[in-house]
Amino acid sequence: VELQLRMAGDSRVLMDHNMEIGVTPAQVKKLPKHLREAQISTERTHLISDPAKKPRQRYVQKDGKCNVHHGNVQETYRYLSDLFTTLVDLRWRLSLFIFTLVYVVNWLFFGFLWWLIALIRGDLVHADEEGWTPCVENLNSFVSAFLFSIETETTIGYGYRVITEKCPEGIILLLVQAILGSIVNAMMVGCMFVKISQPKNRAETLMFSHNAVISVRDNKMCLMFRVGDLRNSHIVEASIRAKLIRSQQTKEGEFIPLNQTDINIGFDTGDDRLFLVSPLIISHEINEKSPFWEMTLAQMEKEEFEIVVILEGMVEATGMTCQARSSYLDTEVLWGYRFTPVLSLEKGFYEVDYNNFHDVYETNTPTCSAKELAAKLREGPLLPQLSLLSPEPKMHTFDPLNRLSKPDPLSRDEDKEERDSGGDRGETNG
Repeated sequence: VELQLRMAGDSRVLMDHNMEIGVTPAQVKKLPKHLREAQISTERTHLISDPAKKPRQRYVQKDGKCNVHHGNVQETYRYLSDLFTTLVDLRWRLSLFIFTLVYVVNWLFFGFLWWLIALIRGDLVHADEEGWTPCVENLNSFVSAFLFSIETETTIGYGYRVITEKCPEGIILLLVQAILGSIVNAMMVGCMFVKISQPKNRAETLMFSHNAVISVRDNKMCLMFRVGDLRNSHIVEASIRAKLIRSQQTKEGEFIPLNQTDINIGFDTGDDRLFLVSPLIISHEINEKSPFWEMTLAQMEKEEFEIVVILEGMVEATGMTCQARSSYLDTEVLWGYRFTPVLSLEKGFYEVDYNNFHDVYETNTPTCSAKELAAKLREGPLLPQLSLLSPEPKMHTFDPLNRLSKPDPLSRDEDKEERDSGGDRGETNG
């Protein structure tokens, strides 16, 4: 017992000593799933997400909703100048309430006019007298006038209440109600039809990968993300574009919050126009015109930005334009990763496995900027030897000064012989 008390006292003293000198007790951190399953210790493969970074406010949510609220709008009359669009943009519960309210108020208004005519003519008093010709037969109260208004505007025509030819003011009111009723029907039914047929829900079946990745493709650094369409009816004339959102300060000292910069994803080559039958990996080549041209891994870890991607096209079934949006924060850009293939060839068709749509795997990628990589490639016909994941992950060392090396023809022949013999190797990308 004395020994246990002494050991407990020593551990307590050691803990107090650690707190005095600023030593934090070691904690076991739980790694992400993709790092727990296949982890490669290499300096060239990093995840940009930094646990020390504070969560930032998104400009565009993952589901495409813009996180911008308009406040202190003084000129609210502008919404009434485009009343049709204002009604279409309202929420469903408010739209249904206005739809019902407009019809009820319209019927009550004209019902009151029919009742007023009957009151002025004396039909309510002399309706039962023999030889009296009322304006509207069998109209003897406000309720019956309200029912006659509904029958007139909806053209139901039960036949019990009918207007007579001895009432010119009733004939004029009938014409006015018929015309105004048609206008109300056209406006309200049109609003509901446009609201129902809006292609916003079509965007729910357009998918964007949860993360964007940065790796090397054909000796060039590329920023990539994946898009897909879950429906069999395709998006016609689909096109995609991307924007970089980040604050900027000009040379004159002007601060521009949330400045938008275009990210070229194939506008000049036509690669931005998609045939979206199966999931596609959209690639942005980081070249001289790219905002990431001089950005290394260390610099990108310190940057705060957001990449907004916009997919547009026409719905094949309705011909209406559809737009789907998503965004990637700086913490959602993975350096040194590639997307897992999702397309496989089956008997007579191609099959897409959407279980792997968001999955990525680690690949060795230089930590230098795309500018430095291009300068190194211009020094000679050199190809970077970037190994893919192997069945048994090994430790890789990385020398930034010797990142690129010439391919050895002997090793190329050995690789060929090993592949012919059925040996297991990791694939090598140039």
